[in-house]
Amino acid sequence: MRRWMVLGLAACVVLAGLLGVGYAQAPRVIRIGVVVSATGPAAALGIPVRNAFLLYEELFRDAIPGYRIQYIILDDATNPTLAVQNARKLIAEDRVVLIAGSTVSVSALAMVDVTGEAGVPQMAMGATQNIVHPVDEKRRWVFLLPQTAASAIQAVTLDMRLRGIRTVGYIGFNDVWGEEWWTSLSAAAPNLGIRVVANERYARADTSVTGQVLRLLAARPDAVLVGASGTPAVLPQRTLRERGYRGIIYHTHAIGDPDVLRVGGKDLEGALLPVGPVVVAEQLPDNHPSKRPALEHKRIYESRYGPGSVSQFGAHVHDFWLIVRPALERALRRASLDNLPAFRAALRDEIEATRNLPGAHGVFTYSPIDHLGHRFEYSNVFVQVQGGRLKLLRTFLPRQ
Repeated sequence: MRRWMVLGLAACVVLAGLLGVGYAQAPRVIRIGVVVSATGPAAALGIPVRNAFLLYEELFRDAIPGYRIQYIILDDATNPTLAVQNARKLIAEDRVVLIAGSTVSVSALAMVDVTGEAGVPQMAMGATQNIVHPVDEKRRWVFLLPQTAASAIQAVTLDMRLRGIRTVGYIGFNDVWGEEWWTSLSAAAPNLGIRVVANERYARADTSVTGQVLRLLAARPDAVLVGASGTPAVLPQRTLRERGYRGIIYHTHAIGDPDVLRVGGKDLEGALLPVGPVVVAEQLPDNHPSKRPALEHKRIYESRYGPGSVSQFGAHVHDFWLIVRPALERALRRASLDNLPAFRAALRDEIEATRNLPGAHGVFTYSPIDHLGHRFEYSNVFVQVQGGRLKLLRTFLPRQ
């Protein structure tokens, strides 16, 4: 009986071929690894990134004919050691073609050795320049999605100059993110006649910065820059206000998130900061190249997660997809998924070939010597917290 069933099935296949009837072939799966800080101190950054990847997988998993996109998402709990472990697992066990992440600089930087040694492209969402600069043998595999501190500090110090700020105090994380902002501020401020009069640090998980704030107050700065990210950035501003500081307080672009604004509440009122264009998409002038892609991401994201849910962190996923989809399509014409090392190398080359691509966070152009991808004037806008929302104060578009 079983023999006749097999023969019958074979006959059906032959007959289908003769009649021109085909059987649908299952799509090949393209696995992409994602490492996010969905828990821990940087959860406010990682959760919208995770949410965006889940949504974009659902909407665009079949965007490349004959293939299916699968995101394998792992949480590093804001721990660089776990980020490295996740990267190794994604490469060795899940055999991903590239990795996105992590969402904090210290973790993204820790992953560079892993991805570089394995020859796996990495699209980093941390924003420190040394993740991708200089482009050496390891960093040639790594590309950046966010604006860097060195770029965003230009917007901060320009605002300081316009407001007549002469002295500034600094308080930031005691890690690579805090150091990046300190280094950028120290380099940029003197060129504009601004003197840095204090340098204080704290840990992401600290619950008090009273001592640091008292030393800041003793230095009597005209303004203070908080070199932090996510909800832990609220603590220095709250403490400064509680201790009577009435000067101007600046922040990094890593607090441009609805959850940070909600946690900060009235304590963040009046804070000044640079952000990516997507954060104030509707307020952008019509000639801004990011307005259309920013509004598109906002439409997609808010249709699932509700009005006002968009943050600049989740929008990095939109830019990731704009860059990676065409790179995947080109790489598939050059190499087979069956030869994973060759395909990863082809994909790296095609990401590097990205030119003049408008995204929600600016216009992306990579090259063999530049994996930052951003131009300052398109990637940064300057805003102020007013009534719990971010109000656009200025763009930096070149004059036409």
